[in-house]
Amino acid sequence: MSPVPERSCVLITVTGHDRPGITAALTEIIARSGVDILDMEQVVIQELLSLSIVLDYRENGARSRPLLKDLLFRAKELGLELDFHVVPHVDLEGPRRHHRSVLTLIGHTELAAGAIAEVSRVLFEQGFNIEKIQRLDEGKIRCLEMVVESGEDDRAQVLKAALLPVGREFAVDLALQQDDLFRRVKRLVVMDLDSTLIQAEVIDELAKLVGAGEAVRRITARAMNGDLDFRTALAERVALLKGITAGQLDRLAESLPLTPGAETLIRVLKRLGYRTAIISSGFSYFSERIKARLGVDYAYANILEMEGGTLTGGVREPIIDGELKAEILAEIARQENLRLDQVIAVGDGANDLPMLSLAGLGIAFNAKPKVRAAAKHSLNQSRLDTILFLLGITQNDVAALNEDAP
Repeated sequence: MSPVPERSCVLITVTGHDRPGITAALTEIIARSGVDILDMEQVVIQELLSLSIVLDYRENGARSRPLLKDLLFRAKELGLELDFHVVPHVDLEGPRRHHRSVLTLIGHTELAAGAIAEVSRVLFEQGFNIEKIQRLDEGKIRCLEMVVESGEDDRAQVLKAALLPVGREFAVDLALQQDDLFRRVKRLVVMDLDSTLIQAEVIDELAKLVGAGEAVRRITARAMNGDLDFRTALAERVALLKGITAGQLDRLAESLPLTPGAETLIRVLKRLGYRTAIISSGFSYFSERIKARLGVDYAYANILEMEGGTLTGGVREPIIDGELKAEILAEIARQENLRLDQVIAVGDGANDLPMLSLAGLGIAFNAKPKVRAAAKHSLNQSRLDTILFLLGITQNDVAALNEDAP
């Protein structure tokens, strides 16, 4: 075994069947030698260990023969394979200047090998290196998190555009986030109500109670075509609801179906110390019920006018439209002493786009095509708690939190 050249570093790679005590045994030998550990990383997949350690021989390469020999013998005793490479040009003096991002891949049922291969190909072609891959789910593989880096700045938007065809071809959601401090310290999650937290459009359900379903749909279509602004469309639709009783509102509120995964999402966020809010262009009569049901911290929505226990057909000012939704988000963040980078916003409609754009992480959830195209991130999934994957929270993390629940 030839000695390691002076002023060099050595990368030790250990692979084999995992068992307790391996890392302790090898690092004890390194500690006795007096050689410093500069970097290390360990991964276990299906009980197979991969351990990498960078050793510092820059001061005294002559220590290499006894240490490497001792490590090789100990690895053999443990039934492991050990290899080493001299890495003389490793820059360990200053901060790393690679531009890192986190790419999350989420399939609807499972991730096809073809999807993973295509994503990997695009990363390579766009000049990105995969530094780490972590699985976030259990059972059939459905979600992977890749830490990727590029030597060039401002490559994220180019990569996003290159990944779009892959997402469409394989029906995979791909979310690319900058791997910075603020990704790891999100503290406020703001959500729309209709077709986000609940699987219904409340105004359509109200219209059915008075036989105005078709008329409301026509007004909605005109608004979506740009023939009506939001305030006018809301006023015309609410006018058709005149005469609905408080009893009817109560029964509808009790029957509104939550989106699958909504309860898990809110429960996990609360256990982790997040604040949560509903900001809706719908109606407070229903947002307050959902707030109480799920334990959400804030709820803002339009207030229907009532007299004598029935709807008058009017809405109180101020009207919560898209712009006001964004303003409310910013105000909640201010009250909670949070930066906008620490806010997550989730919605499905065009009037959610202002708050999706303002938040550090804006997610279009099962949204219309135009909204998906305009949003920073898009998820087309059956369960709302899929959002947890974008925070790096695994299914094992969720299970552990459930087991530890009081």
